[in-house]
Amino acid sequence: MNFQDLFPVLDEYTYFNTAYSGILYQPLIEWRQQHDQEYLAGGSNFRLESGTIIENLRLRLAEIFQAKNVFLTPNFSFGFNTLLNGLEKNHRFLLLHEDYPSVAYPIKSSGFEFHEVKIDENLEENILIAIDAFKPTIFAFSMVQYISGYKFSENFIKKIKQTYPEILLIADGTQFCGTKAFNFDNSGLDALLSSGYKWLLSGFGNGFCLLSDQLVGKLYQDKSANGLPTAPFIQGKSHLAMSFEPGHIDTLNFGSLDYSLNFLQSVGFENIEKSNQLLCDKARTEFYNRGLLPEWMINRESQSTIISLPLKTEMVEKVEIANILCSARGAGTRFSFHFYNTVDDLQKLLDVVDGKY
Repeated sequence: MNFQDLFPVLDEYTYFNTAYSGILYQPLIEWRQQHDQEYLAGGSNFRLESGTIIENLRLRLAEIFQAKNVFLTPNFSFGFNTLLNGLEKNHRFLLLHEDYPSVAYPIKSSGFEFHEVKIDENLEENILIAIDAFKPTIFAFSMVQYISGYKFSENFIKKIKQTYPEILLIADGTQFCGTKAFNFDNSGLDALLSSGYKWLLSGFGNGFCLLSDQLVGKLYQDKSANGLPTAPFIQGKSHLAMSFEPGHIDTLNFGSLDYSLNFLQSVGFENIEKSNQLLCDKARTEFYNRGLLPEWMINRESQSTIISLPLKTEMVEKVEIANILCSARGAGTRFSFHFYNTVDDLQKLLDVVDGKY
């Protein structure tokens, strides 16, 4: 498939910046325009008839991620803060040092007790040591670290859950969902929350929250003793739905997520994973050969689609001049690869790094 025909931005740029923002594609824009034209023509009739968009999205998320408890949120941060507000305040959180601010800040600012683990080549061992010493009730983390691209092994997550079944595992999947096939129910996670605007290519204003039965039983316990509203238009909504999905749900933004999930299914999540892995493996090898990555990073079994390189200012400027889009994150320059990127794209970046461009 010629993805440049679908993604116009690829005509102008070499796009290694999906970790900052995914890109829109022509069929989605056409769907969004049709949606608003129908809203323009139908007004309230359109809203009355568009409820199937939302229900279809819930069913698609449940199917793709193999999850039973699905809630729609405008972004990760809204969902995560809603989740935290439903927990009792005596929980003890294990966190990762320099994890995404939207993970760490609401926990720290809400007064929860916490302990942070340093991210290095011994991270898994550090986490197990910290669990034994600190005895957290919740481990909250990003599946993929937004600065370094460090990705958790799915087997390690299962190991934590099997060894410490009472610990709740809550993950930010914004830099993960859309990069590969994933089964939530078999993952060991108790919550996976994600925005849709990065790897899911859905634009802004949409996201979701998947919850385990174990965690559902611990959220908003005080509300469960109170009655639910009786208005006909919200009948059937649970206490959790009233918390995670208050008010109207926008059919344009969430319809975009549904459309993009269908598009990604047509490409195939297994195909996306394979394409991403092949290109990222080649990229890591090339960068390692140029002294830009440590050996422990390329030898990890579980790898993400994000690579951070310690480029000097002069090199970053050359990358920008070459119309290669990337991001400065932490002490490095972050490059992120998705299925629409090619070996030719990578070679262009290598040519810039080698001074050949």
